[in-house]
Amino acid sequence: MTLLIINADDYGLTEATSRAILDCHEHGVLTSTSVLVPAPAFASTIGLLAEHPNLGVGVHLALVGEDPPVLSAREVPSLVDAQGRFHISWKQFAAAAVRGRIDPADVEKELTAQIHAVQAEGVPLTHLDSHQHLHEWPTLWPVIQRLANVAKVRAVRSTQAKGLGPMSVLGKLTAARAKRAGLLTPQSFAGFSHSGSLTEPELLKLIEAVPSSSASVEIGCHPGAVQDPERYRYDWSYHWAEEASGLQSSAVRNRITSAGLRLGTFGDLR
Repeated sequence: MTLLIINADDYGLTEATSRAILDCHEHGVLTSTSVLVPAPAFASTIGLLAEHPNLGVGVHLALVGEDPPVLSAREVPSLVDAQGRFHISWKQFAAAAVRGRIDPADVEKELTAQIHAVQAEGVPLTHLDSHQHLHEWPTLWPVIQRLANVAKVRAVRSTQAKGLGPMSVLGKLTAARAKRAGLLTPQSFAGFSHSGSLTEPELLKLIEAVPSSSASVEIGCHPGAVQDPERYRYDWSYHWAEEASGLQSSAVRNRITSAGLRLGTFGDLR
């Protein structure tokens, strides 16, 4: 029976986002989430995870985005701009890296701090992934592998999927490197091309398309609340509430059952 992991990124983005993720787990088919430690609502919502012991929890490692790093700009100077914030996207990060302006030691220090912040709350970790999938970059993989080993995390995301071009290639490379390192990855990934728009109809299509030959599949999603004033600073044009509605849909749950899929977490990978 195929293991289906449905993972929500960006836990901690805002308080309403975190609570929407928990609602999708409690009342829907969401099985897993990834915590965005530098986000503003991390401190106020990380404690809520203890009330949901069956929810798989990973760290959504961040080196880019609208928020500052966990460590100070003085501690990780190569990761921040003049305002002490991360580069806004992977494109700016890549440009800085190509110019030799990203210090791998800064990367390791910052990502270690993010993992420690979750573990310090007593939250067991099932996996690692990353904001804008930077953990799959070949130059960053040695750091990710060391962090997983130190944190005793057994699984990482790999974006292996048909039709994703370079991202699928990176996903396959990640899966191969993970296997050599003794780490686990789902056999395939779905939802990348639907990022921010994984509404009920699209979710039903993804579930229908899961091949019976797959041992495990991750579907990535981004649920959120209908009203969320704190989210204004993230201009991502996501359909947050529609994704949350789809994840709590009885039609989606019934489709998973009829397809013979087994809901689970990264901790269930074998």
